[in-house]
Amino acid sequence: MSDVSSSVTSLLELTLTAEAVADRAATDAVVSQTLQATRAFDGCLGCDVLEDVEDPAHLVVLERWASLAHDDAYRAWRRTPEGASRLGEVLAGPPRLTRFTTADGV
Repeated sequence: MSDVSSSVTSLLELTLTAEAVADRAATDAVVSQTLQATRAFDGCLGCDVLEDVEDPAHLVVLERWASLAHDDAYRAWRRTPEGASRLGEVLAGPPRLTRFTTADGV
């Protein structure tokens, strides 16, 4: 793995409830509000939402971070009352986080 100063791409896989899929406007508002804070967090280089073309309940949030330390700080903040979001209201289960750095020499 690259050192902690390397940029990081994080993939956060979300599975929406059937109700969240049915009321997509309300769901999009919750996700948008959550990502507004994510995008404003120190070290966030960008954030996009990918929608599965085969499964409307499956979203992937693609986040780019300046470093692993920035991503770690963000994840820690999200576990505080100040960083809590309403995202859990629209999810069928816990999100799955995978983090990547660029492979050197490939």
